[in-house]
Amino acid sequence: MSKKQQHDSQKLDDAARAGWLYYVGGKTQDEIAKMLNISRQSAQRLVALSMSEGLVKVRLEHPIARCMELAKAIKERFGLQFCDVVPAITEDPNSTLGLGQAGAAVIERTLRSETPKTIAFGTGRVLRACADELSLLHCPQHKIVSLVGNIANNGEATRYDVAVHIADRVKAQHYPMPLPVIANSEAEKHVLHQQSHVARIHALAKEADITFVGIGNLGSTSPLHVDGFIDDEEMAYLSEVGAAGEIISWIYNREGAIVDCKINKRVTSSELSLSNSRPVVGIASGMNKRDAILGALRSKLINALITNETTAAALLEN
Repeated sequence: MSKKQQHDSQKLDDAARAGWLYYVGGKTQDEIAKMLNISRQSAQRLVALSMSEGLVKVRLEHPIARCMELAKAIKERFGLQFCDVVPAITEDPNSTLGLGQAGAAVIERTLRSETPKTIAFGTGRVLRACADELSLLHCPQHKIVSLVGNIANNGEATRYDVAVHIADRVKAQHYPMPLPVIANSEAEKHVLHQQSHVARIHALAKEADITFVGIGNLGSTSPLHVDGFIDDEEMAYLSEVGAAGEIISWIYNREGAIVDCKINKRVTSSELSLSNSRPVVGIASGMNKRDAILGALRSKLINALITNETTAAALLEN
């Protein structure tokens, strides 16, 4: 390691120490300066560096009345086990800011259990944001299970394999789904599902103590279309039959009914149980996903929700 690399590494170590003392230890910058034997200005710069380098992750724990009211109303209307609503911190109606921290908090509560748990994950950008917010833990007692295939149409590994990322961060057992997201044919899907190791993973997913999934919208900007799993012709058909959203690639309409279409016959993902007594947590927000989230709530494919203030208010208008 060069002298510059050593210097940069030491600087980050000092920033991490200063950040911990300030945000966790509750020390003032003057106290940090004395403890680290540096000037107050240096302490101030180190604390700022700890934040700018992402060494410190901040979560809001204070219950905000408006968000709590919305969460209570959604929980009661849709019969959910729980609902968390985070503040709307931007005027962007499709923002997902804050969901990563809120989702990570719920995931961590499960991971910190000493009792072995099986935790299942879907995929997507928001769930990946949750994974990125997780603390580094050591949880060898838990099993992390993928609900979705991790292979794209061209054979490449999919970009948002959440389960493997989480398992790596928390040092848990990992059970990936070694399948294409969508099989080439219904017959191919049945052959793939008959493999013993795949059947074991589906069995684990079915018995998961808690499940976390993203909720995808349908249209030209939907992940299934952008990532090449649904072509223009198939998308046009789904629009005609009123498809509104997808969870782990299962497509449903605004009323929550699974759509009878070729895509659903080729999806290799685990099947979510309707009205599962165990928590199935949907994490999503955005006016562009309002119908998709409504359909998910009505379908009972999910029985818990993490969303933001703007989306929550829109869900209650319907």
